[in-house]
Amino acid sequence: MNNPYLHAVTCLNCGQAQAAASPFLSACSACGSQWLDASYDYDALGVEWARQVAGRELDLWRYVELLPILPTYHELRMGEGWTPLTRLIPYERLYHHAPIFVKDERAQPTNSFKDRQAALSVMAMKQANIEECALASTGNAAVAYAAYCARAGIKLWLFLTSLVPAEKMREAALYGAEVVKVSGTYDETKQVAAEFAQRRNIHLDRGARSIPGKESMKTLAFEIAEQLARALPPSQTGCWRAPDWYIQAVSGGIGPLGVYKGFTELQRLGLIDRVPKLGIVQAAGCAPMVEAFRADAEQAKPVVPKTLITVLATGDPGYSYALLRRAIQRHGGTMIAVEDGETFSAMRQAASKGGLSVEPATAVAFAGLTRMLQDGTIAPNECVVVNCSGHTFPAESHILGDQYDRYILDLQIKGTASARDEEGLGAALENLHEQVTTIVIVDDNPNDRRLIRRLLQSYKQYRIYEARDGREGLEVIRDRRPDLVISDLTMPDVDGFGLLEQLKQDATTASIPILVVSAKSLTAADRQRLERFSEQIFTKGGTDTRQLVEQVVKTLGHEPISVVMPDSSSAAVTSAAPEADVPALRPSEGQPTIVIIDDNPLDLRLAKRIIHSGGSYNLIEATNGRDGLKAIYNYHPDLIVLDLLLPDVDGFTILDTLQRDSDLRDIPIIIYSAHDMTPEERQRAQMQIRATIAKSEIDRQHFLQVIRDGLRYFSGR
Repeated sequence: MNNPYLHAVTCLNCGQAQAAASPFLSACSACGSQWLDASYDYDALGVEWARQVAGRELDLWRYVELLPILPTYHELRMGEGWTPLTRLIPYERLYHHAPIFVKDERAQPTNSFKDRQAALSVMAMKQANIEECALASTGNAAVAYAAYCARAGIKLWLFLTSLVPAEKMREAALYGAEVVKVSGTYDETKQVAAEFAQRRNIHLDRGARSIPGKESMKTLAFEIAEQLARALPPSQTGCWRAPDWYIQAVSGGIGPLGVYKGFTELQRLGLIDRVPKLGIVQAAGCAPMVEAFRADAEQAKPVVPKTLITVLATGDPGYSYALLRRAIQRHGGTMIAVEDGETFSAMRQAASKGGLSVEPATAVAFAGLTRMLQDGTIAPNECVVVNCSGHTFPAESHILGDQYDRYILDLQIKGTASARDEEGLGAALENLHEQVTTIVIVDDNPNDRRLIRRLLQSYKQYRIYEARDGREGLEVIRDRRPDLVISDLTMPDVDGFGLLEQLKQDATTASIPILVVSAKSLTAADRQRLERFSEQIFTKGGTDTRQLVEQVVKTLGHEPISVVMPDSSSAAVTSAAPEADVPALRPSEGQPTIVIIDDNPLDLRLAKRIIHSGGSYNLIEATNGRDGLKAIYNYHPDLIVLDLLLPDVDGFTILDTLQRDSDLRDIPIIIYSAHDMTPEERQRAQMQIRATIAKSEIDRQHFLQVIRDGLRYFSGR
């Protein structure tokens, strides 16, 4: 819902006022520019507005009259905004300068200032009935949008460069976002996201160019001015106070753009007497704004990022630079670049001197502060506020079991965005379209689920999720919103008929096509009932497998391709060959697959030789727990041989991880270890392991018999 105080939306390029004052406008009606600016009925607010604000809830929505939308969906709110403004007294003593304040955005719901942007943007998307969104990010925005989209029920496609730390990718995936990794620059990643959104006809978040995104950052200025008036006496009673300097590390520039506008609005309302100078700090390895500012250029030339500070690796700031340059020309300030070495020194100093554990992007701002204090850019007694932009906590990989890696796709984009191979990008996007196609298989028979999975993935790189019964199927389908469902009919609890009926009665899942694959003998009434819900009915054991694949491909609107098997980058795959090691090959269809996880090369080699001597198996080996989990997720083996003493993720953690995963908990496990388990450990593992083999007492025939029994047990379930 639009804010009634929203007065106009104007193009920043041509100055054209748009016909409708809407926060959802995406381009100027006159020149097509995407840089639009919202203005409000400032005369109706005036100084009295500050008194109204004072009694409200302490979050960013307390300033609602100067935001483009009203917070109609209260369930989306997570206490965003009103972060601490903390005086940095250790730095004041260190540099003999006062006062210095830190706006501590680590206190946001996902620990970064991007929560402001996500809170307002996702609220706007919800009001516009947007159900699916694409976003390119260097890290913090990804996590923030993932969290808020999760609350809003909006499906989020995140496009991240391959340089984004795995912790941020894992955290975004933990919230349920679909993570796509692009092996290119951030600017190329934005282009890929834009083309992906266009092809799928979904919403693309435009960051600093969107009205909600930029307007959200004004709340930083509002809070600073209101909090600073409490910490330091303002020049006039009843007013707020602006600092002399606002310093922030910059990538795309959305933060300082919004902060600058916020301060100008407060000055127009008569609540502050000046707009602060802007201290724009960039990493030297990616500093297009600073280079243009030094050259007194009106536009910044794009650069290829060469910095370890990946959150700030935006090579093309676009129109943001021109807007920030104008702000500095009018009110004062500077743009400087700091080397990565200075940044890491500043990070250590912030922790050891100021007690602040900050992310590298914040450390860039602190390094800039140090430089500006030392070279006299900041005059004595000038009040400084530094944006402590964030501190993200990693989502431990064992929570997801590294399964999130299956969501990550390398597009292999080369060169700069302007010189990229369009044909290669087109092919990559086609490949991506296939890899993000999602299918859910619902069947209480694990063998049938695995057979269908392997059959489909031998032709297509689809992402496939499994559910063991109708009730679990409903949860997975509603969570994943797949492109296709393949379901059995005879299942415990909620059977296939009940599943289909509930899906078709739910508006969010009613349009998902369904194929039925079942061994149930169908009556004429059954078939008539199913024809209302399913695209096709197949009989287990009586269906040509190629026909099933072709029906899936046809239903999804894809073309059949040559056989494709999962990538084996994290585990070596070998074909069976008695008493001999052979080169890595793709798994052979029809042969059982065994994953063996052991960090001791001698024990691993011995186990391989024994297993190879007993028959034809696809043997996948991993030498640590993380690679072992990844191999299990990639190949869904028929049997797992597991050591307990591993260097990173131990065997018990792997057992716990598999037990929590409905797709994997039924796989039989053989413990092959030198570790003598305590009674408590045996009780902990007894629900999952089929047998325990002590390395010191290994017997070839016994080992082989245990392997055969485990495979026979699994095939008979």
